[in-house]
Amino acid sequence: MDDTDHSPGEGTPLAASPLTRAVLEIDGYVAGLGWDRPARLFALVDTARLRAEEPALAARLGGAEGGTEPGPRDGEGALTPVEQEELPGGTPLDEFLGTIAWPDAVTGCALTVERLMLPPSAEESVPDELDGAELARWVAGHPERQEVRMTVAVLRDGTRESALRLREKDTATEVLTGPDLVPGLADALAATFDG
Repeated sequence: MDDTDHSPGEGTPLAASPLTRAVLEIDGYVAGLGWDRPARLFALVDTARLRAEEPALAARLGGAEGGTEPGPRDGEGALTPVEQEELPGGTPLDEFLGTIAWPDAVTGCALTVERLMLPPSAEESVPDELDGAELARWVAGHPERQEVRMTVAVLRDGTRESALRLREKDTATEVLTGPDLVPGLADALAATFDG
């Protein structure tokens, strides 16, 4: 973990699990930065362990005064997202993720990325012969395309969670969550804990 990194802000909605709360916290933080942003990577660390082992970092990352009073990230199993350095430009995301090795102190990781998506009804009309770049141009020009921000997180134990936010419905109350919304990206993030 880089102690110069920033943490998502406070005010995350109540959620069923610590991982869901962390994903929604990251989604809210990135939403506050606006759209058309590069992918962002976060380490997820156990809040209690962070406060015990790195009190200065815990204080900088948030919570109430000094980071030691009860706050939105408190509670059993609470996770604190720690934003990592900017992802390298020009490297495909799957290749970059294949280079990551997390230290033992990292409980999980999360990634936010923006993409264009088509509704299922439009996917049937996608030409078969397009390569990756041609397909991206075709989707970008499709009248039914939608811009979406995906926040996907995985824990070392395999637990997963995702949040999807459409640009046209850019409010916290319209964020869709679930463990299986972006399975390919979740698999890629889980692989960063292999080995």
